Amino acid sequence: MTWDGYHLPMLTEDSVKLALQSVKYPGYSRDIVSFGLVKQISANNGAVSVQIQLTSGTPELAQQLKNDCEHVLRAMPDVKAVYVEVKLPAPAQAGGAATSPWSQQAGVPGIKRIVAVASGKGGVGKSTTSVNLACGLRHLGAEVGLLDCDIYGPSIPLMMGINERPTISEREKLVPPSNHGVKLMSMGFLLDGDAPVIWRGPMIVKTIQQFIHSVEWGQLDYLLVDLPPGTGDAQLTLCQTVPLDGGVIVTTPQEASLGVVRKGIAMFAKVNVPILGIVENMSYFQTPTGERIEIFGHGGGRAEAERQNLPFLGEIPLFTEIRISGDRGIPVVVSAPTEPSGQAFLRIAAALKQKLG
Repeated sequence: MTWDGYHLPMLTEDSVKLALQSVKYPGYSRDIVSFGLVKQISANNGAVSVQIQLTSGTPELAQQLKNDCEHVLRAMPDVKAVYVEVKLPAPAQAGGAATSPWSQQAGVPGIKRIVAVASGKGGVGKSTTSVNLACGLRHLGAEVGLLDCDIYGPSIPLMMGINERPTISEREKLVPPSNHGVKLMSMGFLLDGDAPVIWRGPMIVKTIQQFIHSVEWGQLDYLLVDLPPGTGDAQLTLCQTVPLDGGVIVTTPQEASLGVVRKGIAMFAKVNVPILGIVENMSYFQTPTGERIEIFGHGGGRAEAERQNLPFLGEIPLFTEIRISGDRGIPVVVSAPTEPSGQAFLRIAAALKQKLG
């Protein structure tokens, strides 16, 4: 007996599970088996029964999955009867508008949304954007945490104006220090001075897992994850390790940056993380006389978002205050929330908050 290129000796639970691997979760390239949604399978005398437990979704989504599963199972040899039950979470568990099929299942207790801030290359202001978005969301009334995943070059402690070692709770977990109302965790808190981190990939992944699951984050509306630059194996593994609800990509206008941004978009697609939007940093510089100079060009981020059919969250001009505030450890959203520099980040934070629901 063969099915979809595989040799199956008989109708078994394993052969049913193999068949269900062709059923993709709507909107994703990943199947319902790998998401862990298939809870029970029975196959006996040509009758197949399957139970699927969703962690979020709507009745329409449940019906679509039910139809897709029934279609695949009825196409299997020796199947005479099919029964598929798709269960939705109880209203108290559903939590509203969760969009990611694994966000509830593999999530971190107490954290509603985990969002990665990424860039294909370094030097585009990703960490500057991360700290100001975190402070911007806090300014808008949310409970926020910021995790610095740049193990080799942590900059969040400097930009957030704090460099103290975490304490240990009674449950033997790290208690994250906080500043400007944002809870923080970074490898920089655990290093002595300018000591370098000389680790291979598996050590980095293990550290990030501990930063997620062995830290007393408490109740957070958002945990922003500042990813290291690039799209290599470390970034892919991090995205697969951390239960992300979405990603934000930071770029500058010139083509050299946008070319790598496309790789970042492909990276998120590969690990089934929805992209919440693109931010264009260093959009232009305005002189004291009002002259506008487009040092790196302008509009590339918006144009790329349109080409990729992705949301454009906003642009951030080159403001001297942004650099000064970051060096002082007081993000511009905190030091100058009513100035144009602070308002640029607050508009993006508001757009991100609306996008996340």
